[in-house]
Amino acid sequence: MGVFERYLSIWVGLCIISGVVLGLTMPAVFQAFAAMEVAHVNVPVAVFIWIMIFPMMVQVDFGSIRRVGDRPKGLIITLVTNWVLKPFSMAFLGWLFFRVIFVDLVDPQTATEYIAGMILLGVAPCTAMVFVWSQLTDGDPNYTLVQVSVNDLIMIFAFAPIAGFLLGVTDVTVPWDTLLFSVALYVLLPLMAGALTRKLLLRAGEAQLQSFLMMVKPLSITGLLATVVLLFGFQAGTIIASPLAIVLIAIPLLIQTYGIFALAYGAAWAWRVPHAVAAPCAMIGTSNFFELAVAVAISVFGLNSGAALATVVGVLVEVPVMLSLVAFANRTRGHFSA
Repeated sequence: MGVFERYLSIWVGLCIISGVVLGLTMPAVFQAFAAMEVAHVNVPVAVFIWIMIFPMMVQVDFGSIRRVGDRPKGLIITLVTNWVLKPFSMAFLGWLFFRVIFVDLVDPQTATEYIAGMILLGVAPCTAMVFVWSQLTDGDPNYTLVQVSVNDLIMIFAFAPIAGFLLGVTDVTVPWDTLLFSVALYVLLPLMAGALTRKLLLRAGEAQLQSFLMMVKPLSITGLLATVVLLFGFQAGTIIASPLAIVLIAIPLLIQTYGIFALAYGAAWAWRVPHAVAAPCAMIGTSNFFELAVAVAISVFGLNSGAALATVVGVLVEVPVMLSLVAFANRTRGHFSA
């Protein structure tokens, strides 16, 4: 692994601090960035997210779906976790904490927006960073590729309906045109662009594809870090003014993350799934496609909304929590069959 991947949590932490400091000291700059919108989509955020996810999408090989039936257990666990359990457990935890446990700490409108942001995180399973988590746990790269490819296909059709249903349950007016446009912009189009780029590169041979991936990998990390700086710059005032809000949002997110991992990893162990498949299949169900969640939250609810803040808190907890789960998975490798 390169320096950026190895110390990713440090870079993300530094960018969070930088974003907050810049947001407080240069508010006019971030207000100007915030004003750059087209069809309710923030242009700078969209550009950085595309830079971040496009190299990952080039790695997706839809031809690998042909091998989906070879070892179905890990894929079944991933799909049940991502599309049956995770969205609804996140919605339930959001309701439980912000309608019951924290009801006296947050006003109803803000609570509704927090829940909406959490739902958007729960409906967006990881499609990019899971390659990093898989590599850190010595996961089977080909199987991880199959899981990501299948999940991306499902996300094209399932994200908007599930998100719309759950947002409706929490009494949020769903702007379907914006929601569908966001799915097309951040999932469908990057996938199509990645598939086309992959096809063209493979005409020159596998070596050409790998050379291209190595060349654009730094762009992906740069896009991630730039997005983090921008998001925390947008939310700097809210973060400083309401540090309690960060803690309140983080609590159910942490419970969700560790709980989902325990269910998926435990199911893989009970079903005797090899560790090289079990670890990535639990990671992909635990991690979030926070890039999509953040973008949709900004598009639907606005840059300064509670929903956007909740997805940004998701970014805050994502990397350190996932690294702790990587460490746990590596320590428990001996409990799985070879």
